[in-house]
Amino acid sequence: MHIVVLTKPVPDPAAAAERLGPDHRLDRAASPAVVNANDEYALEAALKLVEASGGEITLLTMAPAGGADTMRKALAMGATRGIQVTDPVLAGSDVRSTAAVLAAALGELTFDLVLAGADTSDGGGGVVPAGIAALLRLPYLSNAARIEPDAGSGRVKVRRITPTGYDVLEAPMPALIVCTQALGEPRYPSLKGIMAARSKEIAARALADLGSDPSGLGGAASTTTVLETRRPPARGATTVVRGTPGEGAAAIVNFLATRRII
Repeated sequence: MHIVVLTKPVPDPAAAAERLGPDHRLDRAASPAVVNANDEYALEAALKLVEASGGEITLLTMAPAGGADTMRKALAMGATRGIQVTDPVLAGSDVRSTAAVLAAALGELTFDLVLAGADTSDGGGGVVPAGIAALLRLPYLSNAARIEPDAGSGRVKVRRITPTGYDVLEAPMPALIVCTQALGEPRYPSLKGIMAARSKEIAARALADLGSDPSGLGGAASTTTVLETRRPPARGATTVVRGTPGEGAAAIVNFLATRRII
């Protein structure tokens, strides 16, 4: 079984506040990057599937040239190889461009499953996987809490989380599945995995390699533009209530009563 996991380098949430450039876009060169957290859950799901049934895992990302360094951590977790699509034209890409480029890269591969995280911490749209599935006409299975592929029948079954419980979906492979954290906590890379990741292949692809027309992609073709940015208003004064639980409850009730909330 061949599984492709979509990954993305995003600003490290533990680092200092991100900086914006003069175009109001994130200055990625000034922000240390890590693998998007939800993508690690998708990778963990892929690793478990391969450990159970055999196969290999390819990581696919669209990122600036430095994104290969971030991908090494995902390779250290156990992925087989990586593919990075990078091109200066792609700076500032919107959802449409991102989905189109990743779909073009997937079009060059033969795979059984594509796994993706629910969203990315630097965007939060969560619609790129759906866009890729639409472009490639792949079955799209979202919010997966369990994944059960059957190589013999060429089908995959997914338990999809819903507001009232879950649905059981079944589709032919290849298929694209959006993973949730219910699939299991990502593993930490072992020392052996870290050492092995140094020699694993990360293939670079430019738009020309994919046969993609650059005129309709990237920031220049984005359908949205940031016109202005400003800091949120400063946080107002706060009141800290100390004492016993009873004293704290009384203070809160008094606070609400004086403002005619209760």
